[in-house]
Amino acid sequence: MTSSATPADRGGAQRRPDRASRPSGGVAGRLPWVLVLPAVIGILFLVLPLAGLLLRAPWSTLTQRLAEPQVLEALRLSLVTASLATLFCLLFGVPLAWLLARVSFPGRRLVRALVTVPLVLPPVVGGVALLLVLGRRGLVGQWLDSAFGITLPFTTAGVVIAEAFVAMPFLVISVEGALRAADLRFEEAAATLGASRWTIFHRVTLPLIAPGIVAGAVLCWARALGEFGATITFAGNFPGQTQTMPLAVYIALETEPEAAIVLSLVLLAVSVIILASLRDRWVNSP
Repeated sequence: MTSSATPADRGGAQRRPDRASRPSGGVAGRLPWVLVLPAVIGILFLVLPLAGLLLRAPWSTLTQRLAEPQVLEALRLSLVTASLATLFCLLFGVPLAWLLARVSFPGRRLVRALVTVPLVLPPVVGGVALLLVLGRRGLVGQWLDSAFGITLPFTTAGVVIAEAFVAMPFLVISVEGALRAADLRFEEAAATLGASRWTIFHRVTLPLIAPGIVAGAVLCWARALGEFGATITFAGNFPGQTQTMPLAVYIALETEPEAAIVLSLVLLAVSVIILASLRDRWVNSP
């Protein structure tokens, strides 16, 4: 018994599920207002404060205020400490990420959870914890003070440590994700050719995960630049020594609001630049 369906009919029947799998224009065009309205309110909630900052900015005197000594000093200190904190995080965070991604050991999940705790820990609590460990009477700080005469709290070095404490998880998470996504066949091929573990790491692994390291370092630097709570708790607020940009904003808001707006604009501009530089990585990620 032969089928009466023509090839065109059979082709149409084969193509019909494909058309059905795609949403039609009519369905896609209908907006569920029960979701759109809260979404618009959420956008306004996030955008309006930033718009208010831009609208109330003293644009006519912006250059003059940016050139004020206290503003330049706070900006210089912020850039220096954030950069040093990022270098510290790279030095210790990349090996830590490699350990979490490539080595199986008892308690690895617990270690990973502890590493990410600063992401959700209130920064002020982090500052208190640093004081209890690295303060003059802290668990490690009293030994550093008695043995080497090193005092970390309320110093520029204390700012670097506070910023690194809250920023390192951003680097570790980014690098660990890059390590897990990297193709292990390249490392295995290098091992079969007789390369040592260190050679494989710095000649094969690091180039493979370089984009993840760069993205993590950028996020780490931005987080360090904007750190406030742990810094003011552990390092204090001394102009020229520990007063970074966020701390200067807090002080200026009480005495000179326009100066606080100018400093906030600088931090906002840095944040926008960071987001723009990482946009392609976020948008193109699966």
